[in-house]
Amino acid sequence: MATIASLTLDVADTAAAHRFYATAFGVEKRIGLRASDEATSGFRGFSLALTVSGPATVDGFMTAAVDAGATELRPAEKSLWGYGGVVQAPDGAIWRIATSAKKDTGPATRDIDEMVLLLGVEDVKASKRFYVERGLAVGKSFGGKYVEFAADASSPVKLALYKRRGLAKQVGVSPDGTGSHRIVLGGTAGAFTDPDGFVWEAAVPAQAPAR
Repeated sequence: MATIASLTLDVADTAAAHRFYATAFGVEKRIGLRASDEATSGFRGFSLALTVSGPATVDGFMTAAVDAGATELRPAEKSLWGYGGVVQAPDGAIWRIATSAKKDTGPATRDIDEMVLLLGVEDVKASKRFYVERGLAVGKSFGGKYVEFAADASSPVKLALYKRRGLAKQVGVSPDGTGSHRIVLGGTAGAFTDPDGFVWEAAVPAQAPAR
């Protein structure tokens, strides 16, 4: 089964981005950062989601992110599916922090249950076929609306597909955007570019320790 081995964000200032992700979410070891001035504007076509244990933890991450320089796109609030909010990091990446729990069963923590990369695509079924042909295994699928791929314990993030317009609406931005996605995935499936322009690089094999 092919999996994601790394996730890299292209940012203007790697030191500033590292400080933000360490302070806001504590995910600096889960993502890579690479300096880039590649042009991009509007919605970049993806969002990252942090799933946590309860509303108090959502609020804690939201507050930490805004205090570290993020812009609140959607305030944390209750919904049919749980509780969550959306922020945009100073580098432009959009993050959703959410929980399926309606009430807290304990104090707020800094623990993250799961990190998910949602790619906004034009044709969910076509993108699903594309990724299955490259060895990714489907974990959940809801027709042409949503697909989630299986991930093993070594993967820093789970991959999912959602309609681009639906994803933009979910995070509170216009679906329009041009230029680079400013994100690169490293995976065991090799190097390729998917139908929506998301770039994958071949994962670098781990080096055996010298003897």
